[in-house]
Amino acid sequence: MEDEVLAAEEPLSARVPADLHGQRLDAAAAALFTDFSRSRLAEWIKAGRLQRNQSTAKPRDKVAVDDQLVLTPEAEDRVEWIPEDLPLDILHEDEHVIVLNKPAGLVVHPAAGHHSGTLVNGLLAHAPEMAALPRGGIVHRLDKDTSGIMLAARSPLAHKSLVAQLADRSVSRLYSAVCRGTFSGGGTIDEPIGRHPTSRIKMAVVPDGKPAVTHYRIAQRFGAHTQLDVSLESGRTHQIRVHLAARKHPLVGDSVYGGRATRPAGASERLLSTLTDFSRQALHARELTFLHPDSSESMHFAAPIPADLADLIHCLSQEDPV
Repeated sequence: MEDEVLAAEEPLSARVPADLHGQRLDAAAAALFTDFSRSRLAEWIKAGRLQRNQSTAKPRDKVAVDDQLVLTPEAEDRVEWIPEDLPLDILHEDEHVIVLNKPAGLVVHPAAGHHSGTLVNGLLAHAPEMAALPRGGIVHRLDKDTSGIMLAARSPLAHKSLVAQLADRSVSRLYSAVCRGTFSGGGTIDEPIGRHPTSRIKMAVVPDGKPAVTHYRIAQRFGAHTQLDVSLESGRTHQIRVHLAARKHPLVGDSVYGGRATRPAGASERLLSTLTDFSRQALHARELTFLHPDSSESMHFAAPIPADLADLIHCLSQEDPV
């Protein structure tokens, strides 16, 4: 979800659009509930966790336009959710919420290949009561190699409120990004995002994807690069990375969506070395604003740009001038 908005283990609903009319239920579900794998969805359909028009259905059943699909995801297995004493950069905490600054390289949630050493493992050691909440209190997440500010719930009241605020887009998030290429000005990218048609690790702009809107404005211009301030209306997986790559402006250091690193004409050895050595996507979640779940007070927090990204920006300002 860079900033992916997570639903709790609560029903998710979708209405079948015209372009999916006549498709099998399992195929339509894969197109509409893109946060889950086809295999996981197939298991849930067989288990009766996906209803069509308030009735269970079989994977091969055909759907019709305006059919209402309601999916109840299965709660995740928490066997591996082991509390670990990990360093946490906490910006604010109270009995309901924790706001923290996630470093690049830290996985948010335990999953296959990352059962320990994640942000959730650290949070469960710091605040054991979060173990009783869906997803350990996590209501949105950042990619492993995206740094910056995150928000987590510590109470059922907070979890319900924050999930609702994220769903109705009342949470404001601002990112700093450095991408390849130059822009004439700010703008908006309004392109649907779904799973890549051939790559299991990538998302893509696809016609039948979920709505995704990204706003950007120029923070600083360089010769062959641009620093952007980016805000989101939605929270799709890899949204900023996918949208900018689709516009031929991939993030610096993005090995998944950036392709082979380019060599700017006339680049100095220092610039080439800096670009080559920057080993993660140049993306930082800088600011976050939300309503406190208990007091309804507007809360605003900022996470300073980390040293690696600050060094990249400084180098570009000196070695890649306009």
